[in-house]
Amino acid sequence: MYIQRILLVTSAIFVLCAGPVLANEKDFSLPIEIGSNSQFIDGKNKTALYKDNVLITQGSLVIEADEVEVIASGGSGREIFVARGKPASYSQKLEDGNPVSAQANEIRYEVAKRTISLSGNAELRQDSSQVKGDNITFDMITEQLLATGGNQEDGKGRVTTVFTPESIRKVKKDDSNSDDGSDNDTDKSKDGKGKQQ
Repeated sequence: MYIQRILLVTSAIFVLCAGPVLANEKDFSLPIEIGSNSQFIDGKNKTALYKDNVLITQGSLVIEADEVEVIASGGSGREIFVARGKPASYSQKLEDGNPVSAQANEIRYEVAKRTISLSGNAELRQDSSQVKGDNITFDMITEQLLATGGNQEDGKGRVTTVFTPESIRKVKKDDSNSDDGSDNDTDKSKDGKGKQQ
């Protein structure tokens, strides 16, 4: 039942958000750049460690962290970036120009899968909606998001989704524009004589 609630909340966020969560495809064709104050590269094991003021950019995709471990053992185009911070942050512009942003104690970016996995005080924001949980996985291709709470065994693991009134108003406006043109408004009630109350 707990998982059903998570899926229901996850479904609701896509209904109430003003636009679809779809990353900018152009970003993934661009090179990934990493800047930091120090770096250590282990060529034999194909790993690298970047520390202090780490900045990763790939087009509009930006990850900022205290340290980033890069695992390149899978080969070129299959790198995994593990960013850690208090918190580490991620942001990107979507196809429609709207931003998506996130923060967590650890952010894992898997280049080949085009997924961002957040763990530890995870929070993802898009438009005026926000999801918080212990773990959030965001698939930038399929537009799917899965959020889980912390310790689910004792019932304390919770996922929180916040919809602000502005995003709800946008959905109502979009719904009224997609009606068949009739002037039926279910929010207004009429008295027996057909007059508005």
